[in-house]
Amino acid sequence: MSAHPIETAPTSPGTTRTAVVTGASSGIGAATARLLAAHGFHVVCAARRADRLAEVVAGIDAEAVTCDVSDPDDVAALAERVGDRCTLLVNNAGGALGQQPTADEDLELWERMYASNVMGAARVTQALLPALRAAEGTVVFVTSTAAEAPYEGGGGYCGVKSAERAMAGSLRLELVGEPVRVCEVAPGMVHTEEFSLVRFGGDRERADAVYEGVPDPLVAEDVADCIAWVAERPPHVNIDRLVVRPRAQAANHKVHRVQ
Repeated sequence: MSAHPIETAPTSPGTTRTAVVTGASSGIGAATARLLAAHGFHVVCAARRADRLAEVVAGIDAEAVTCDVSDPDDVAALAERVGDRCTLLVNNAGGALGQQPTADEDLELWERMYASNVMGAARVTQALLPALRAAEGTVVFVTSTAAEAPYEGGGGYCGVKSAERAMAGSLRLELVGEPVRVCEVAPGMVHTEEFSLVRFGGDRERADAVYEGVPDPLVAEDVADCIAWVAERPPHVNIDRLVVRPRAQAANHKVHRVQ
């Protein structure tokens, strides 16, 4: 949780601020849902794992919607559940799969990443755009510093996050003059319970090695704090892109590690 107060954009008296967070069952998504609820949003938490979603929404002003963002029917049901107004959409669903050299990578993993990170974000944004327009809302794309520069083994993940960044930029241009903000938060090294473990197919040793010796990597709550800050600027302020890394990470390839 942030130790600093967040300036809240003005809303009409009695108006419920509704936020939709995809990929809300763990990590950055779960932390974002909890923080937004603490700041007065009613949060619609969308993810595939119903049991994990139930844990996230317990005790906060939130509801769980089981949704695979790569499934058009699921996304249509999510939009129907949200209704006519959506104050904030956080496109967080996705993640990384594999880190082999391009010559050796299983390209099915690339397809799966594209389906969730890119097509999923596009599908949810399309479905909720009428409600975002009605509420003069904000879309936040959670990308990655993988979109900043390529690295060895990052052909797939760098590619999908670069595509998601391009989508956010195109959408911002297309909506200029309309009362909808399009923002991007690009985290660097974030130590969450699942990200690297999923990326390396459950290989705990390889997942832990990513953070070995790194003093104070980011945690999910740090990124949630950034998302909330971006979303709650005054309505005329658009944070096009916020890149956030731990102090120990100067770039994707330059990380300080304590021996």
